[in-house]
This record gives sequence, structure tokens and C-alpha cells, in this order.
Amino acid sequence: MQAHDRQMPIMEHLIELRNRLTWAVLALFITFAVCYYFVEDIYGFLVRPLADIMGPDRRMIYTALTEVFFTYVKVSFFAALFVSAPVFLGQFWAFVAPGLYKNERSAFMPFLFATPVLFLMGGALVYYLIMPLAWKFFLSFEQAGGASNLAIQLEAKVGEYLSLVMKLIFAFGLCFQLPVLLTLMARAGIVTADSLAKRRKYAVVIAFVFAAVLTPPDLISQVGLGIPIIILYEISIIMARFSERKRAKREAEEGDDEDEDDSDNAETSSETAVATSDDAVDEQGAAAASYDDGLTSLTRSSEDDGSPRLSGPSRNDDGEDDFNNAR
Repeated sequence: MQAHDRQMPIMEHLIELRNRLTWAVLALFITFAVCYYFVEDIYGFLVRPLADIMGPDRRMIYTALTEVFFTYVKVSFFAALFVSAPVFLGQFWAFVAPGLYKNERSAFMPFLFATPVLFLMGGALVYYLIMPLAWKFFLSFEQAGGASNLAIQLEAKVGEYLSLVMKLIFAFGLCFQLPVLLTLMARAGIVTADSLAKRRKYAVVIAFVFAAVLTPPDLISQVGLGIPIIILYEISIIMARFSERKRAKREAEEGDDEDEDDSDNAETSSETAVATSDDAVDEQGAAAASYDDGLTSLTRSSEDDGSPRLSGPSRNDDGEDDFNNAR
């Protein structure tokens, strides 16, 4: 990562970020144009749970001239965000991945794919299960007219219905990201599986409070969101335990590698010390041999010349001192 930073200064990083954002925004505009072309079909798909309950003879109304137009714009933008989300995530990953190590990339890659899948699962849950039950509950308050009272009949507004549907889908989609968030926090060491398990009772209360804030004021949608949050919380505890075991195993393997490196370094140091001592002994032997050769040559030179020269150390024992110094 440091080498990569040296190769790409801060300006090149900013240029890379600009290019990634440009491609992401361009994908959003293209998908928005396509979705606006099919906006009536998309809105009909969102209205179908209500239309199946109300029947073909019922209608929806709008009370402002621009309400339907802006509703269609919101529907197109909502669908474009959903369709172009993989492009956003891909560009984000392409910008971040070069600065990560190999083990970090392999750790974050599953979460990159799990995020849109979990959001889709949350949206499918609210569309196929929660919305039909909630709409039946709300339509149960309709009353037929009689001699003593007036009829109470729903005439849903186009903009209000879309706002309610978008709120429910986003609420369930975001709540389904809970395993991703808690597992990443466990990998970073911010939370542990034991701490999450100990705070389970507080999580149950917070889940239903969160569901009451995000959903309409009816029991069906609140329970329908609160129970999946609790289930996802339990799944997050299991994923956190698995992540902790995997991290502990990786740290143990790294510790074993470090111990092997230390033992190899110790063996290398001992071999170096032995070689050094052998070299010192060899040097001392060579010095002694050179001294003996010097004495031999001195003796031979005295015998050849016939002069009365001594063949050993001097009378002042200088040769003995030299020998001691050599050793």
C-alpha cells in the first residue's frame, strides 16, 4: 500500500475518485432515463398489492396538477438507484481495492456482494408479505353507507402511496444490512460475539422501537420489521463468532511463522559465531606457524654464514614476547 501511495500522489487519487464518480453518476442518469420510459409499468408494479385487495373498480386520485409528474420522477429515480447500485459498488471497490492488502480484499469482497442481496431480500419481504397484510388491515376500516351513516371509502393519493411504499422498502432494506455492519465491526475488533450476546435483551427493545419509527403506526408492519431485525441480530452473532475464530486461527499461524523465523535466525547466529571462533583459532595457528618459520630461517642463516649467531630467542627474551603477542 505504501508503494502504491508513492506511485500515485494525492492529485492522481483525486483524479481517480473523480473518474469513478463520473461513471457512477453517468450510470445513474442512463438508468433514470430508461426507468422513466417504463415508469407506468414500474408504478403499476408498486400499486399491485393494493390493487389486488381493492379490486379493478377502485381508483387512485391526485389533488395537485404536478403531483403525478413528480411522483413519476420519484419512481424513476427510486428504480434507477436500485438498478445502478451494483455500478456504484463496483466503482467504489475499484477505487478502494488497490490500497488494500490481499487478505483485506478477500475479507471485504463477500460483504460487497452481500449488501445488494440483503437489500433485495428486505424489499421482497416487505412487498410480498408485509404490504398485503398491512393494506388488508387498513382497508378493514372501510364502511358501507346506510340510513344512519355515510360510507367510508379509501381513495388513495398517488404521491402519498408512493411515499409510504418507498419508506417501507428502504426501512426493510437498510435493516437487512445489520449482519454486514456487525460482522465488519467484529472483524475490526470494535464488538465481540460475547458482548452482542450479553446485550441481546437491549437489542430486542431497540429493534421494536426502530420498527415503530420507520413503519406506519400499525401492529402488522411493526412486528413484521421487528422480528426480522431480531433474527438478523442472531445471525450477526453467529457471523461474529465465525469471524473471531478465523482471525484467531490466522493470528496463531502468523505466530508460528514468527517463531520459526526466530529459530532460524538463532541457528544462523550460532553458526556465524562458531565460524568466527574457528577463524580466530586459524589466525592464531597461522601466527604461531609464521613465528616458527621465522626461528627456523634464523637458525639456518646462522649455520650457513658460520657466524656466531644465536638460533633461538634473544638474550632479552624479545622472541618470547613476540610469540606471546602473536598468540
